[in-house]
Amino acid sequence: MENNIDAVTIYGIDIAKGSPKSKEVPKYSVAVLKDGEITHYTMVHRHKILRMVHKDRPDIIALDNVFELAENKKNLIQFLERLPKKVRLVQVTGGIHPKSLVRLANENNLKLNQFNPNDEAEVCARLAAMGVGSEVSLFENITKIKVSRARSLGRGGWSQNRYHRKVHGAVKEKCRDIDTTLKNFSNEEGYTYDSKITKGYGGYVRCEFTVYARRDEVPVRSGVGGDVQVKVKGVERDKIKYIPLDKHDEQKRKYTIVGIDPGTTVGIAVLSLDAELLYLKSFRGISHDEVVKLVSEYGKPVIIATDVIPTPNSVEKIRRSFKAIEGRPDTRLSSEEKITLSKPYGYSNDHERDALAAALYSYRNYKNVFSKVEKRSPYDVDKDHVKLYVMHGDTIEDAIEKVKTPKKEEESKRELVKKQYVEEEKPDDYQKLVETINRQKSQIKHMQDYIDQLKKDKKKKDKKISSLEFKIDNLMSERNKEIKKEKEIKIRDNKISKLKSELKNKNKSLKKLKSQINKLKQIRKMEIKGEGIPVKIVNSFTKDDISKTKQLYGLKPGDIVYLEDASGGGASTASMLINAGIKAVIVSDDLSHAAFEAFFENNIPILKEVSIQRADDFAIVDPEELESAISRWNEFAKEKYMEEKEKEFVNLVNEYRSERRRGLI
Repeated sequence: MENNIDAVTIYGIDIAKGSPKSKEVPKYSVAVLKDGEITHYTMVHRHKILRMVHKDRPDIIALDNVFELAENKKNLIQFLERLPKKVRLVQVTGGIHPKSLVRLANENNLKLNQFNPNDEAEVCARLAAMGVGSEVSLFENITKIKVSRARSLGRGGWSQNRYHRKVHGAVKEKCRDIDTTLKNFSNEEGYTYDSKITKGYGGYVRCEFTVYARRDEVPVRSGVGGDVQVKVKGVERDKIKYIPLDKHDEQKRKYTIVGIDPGTTVGIAVLSLDAELLYLKSFRGISHDEVVKLVSEYGKPVIIATDVIPTPNSVEKIRRSFKAIEGRPDTRLSSEEKITLSKPYGYSNDHERDALAAALYSYRNYKNVFSKVEKRSPYDVDKDHVKLYVMHGDTIEDAIEKVKTPKKEEESKRELVKKQYVEEEKPDDYQKLVETINRQKSQIKHMQDYIDQLKKDKKKKDKKISSLEFKIDNLMSERNKEIKKEKEIKIRDNKISKLKSELKNKNKSLKKLKSQINKLKQIRKMEIKGEGIPVKIVNSFTKDDISKTKQLYGLKPGDIVYLEDASGGGASTASMLINAGIKAVIVSDDLSHAAFEAFFENNIPILKEVSIQRADDFAIVDPEELESAISRWNEFAKEKYMEEKEKEFVNLVNEYRSERRRGLI
């Protein structure tokens, strides 16, 4: 940019009252530098500044600290999004290594009363006109365009499919219009773009375009029309980037690190020396000359890197074209390492991933050196140029000295502008000097009145704050008492609820026990009267349950035992009851063959279909029914005994006949 203040309009802004972080809306002093003349506006709200900016369309908005306009980065982004196209936000004190506004004013022969917001706003405007400061960049040179439905389709009815086709068709048509616009933009301006489409019934559900250009350069705007909505948004940077005005205006070519994945499909990644991704794409069948031309568009390569070992001839040929440093890893990178390096940036295929990983690996090798250069380099030195010298073997101090030599033409231009500003401030005669003094006296009186008013306002607010704090303390005390009371009531309610639940369970148990006691009494009465014979219950026909019954109630000769579950037991299990000398066994289902034989051989009746009256682990059986069942068993046992004897006799006869046939007898 030429240092010609007549060619641009610059807004200098300084905060006059309040702060973006306070509840009170801040007010600003604005100095408008136009055609070499300064116009002051005092106590202006931010929304009014935006209206002025949209009306005048200044080239630069200059401040000593950009966070006077916004509380944080998010709010600053919102402010920048509301600015007109090509309006730049400049922090005149610099970015990474800021200087004070007083120091910059002294260095550039500008008068400054640091207690006067009007003076500070004017100095900011004049410094920006002289090329002092850094542009605040919060967005990458990437723009996202999202085209989607403007309304939900819902569940619908009979005509839902037709409605789907209508909406998705409208999205598809809008996507094609934007694609045509971007193609023309790409052909005219040389920018590239990618697209990602999600198809739906009858057209597109959504479409996303990624344009590798600044948002204000892309000829597409956000909006809603009919069934389609378009959202255009720049890709935010992870952190604020400060671009010195002298570098920005000279349009110097950036130094870059280029990663190349060679082969039939060539992957190309271009990084700045700050690890900013400038370009990433893959091409099938691209020639050497086309690669060189494409890479040149994004800057001057300092490193040509690849992940292939040794470096292929195609990559070496490109490196020699730029006289760049060779970049390659000592050992072949694994897929996991490539993914880890490239994932934060994103990629579309393996070729782009490999190219990006190669570039990032080379950047990582120089990252610590670059960090030292950033810390040690003075504000007015081209840090990328210093990095270039360091990468070629110079020390940081030697590299700074090489870059630090000023250009005579730039110095002469700067001195000319400074002289112009100084001359503007010199009065031509006594009358002008008197007018200046009177104007300054008026400004001083105005500021003194303003200070007195601020002191009165502060006193009133202090009293109000004190009163409110007292009220808050009282309210908090009462609230704490209420909270404590509510907490105690809640604890008691929980305890009462728990006790009620326990009481309910105990009442149920008591009712059950009473029922059992009544049954036991009834059984005992029947037993005393001779109307029932006690029966001892074994839950299952196992050794453990038999032992448990024996331990709790005892098993003695002549006892009647009821097997609630007769399955599973064998001869050894039956022997425990046999050895106890029981009189009979009552079962509800069949015993195993081994258990049956054991009881039968020991003359213990196995009774079925015998009714018992039971109360928990106690039961009785009717004596007559028991005797009847035993009689039936004895008849069954007698018949079975006779059958076995008959079988035994038949076997003896058969055996005798067999021996006679064989002549043994």
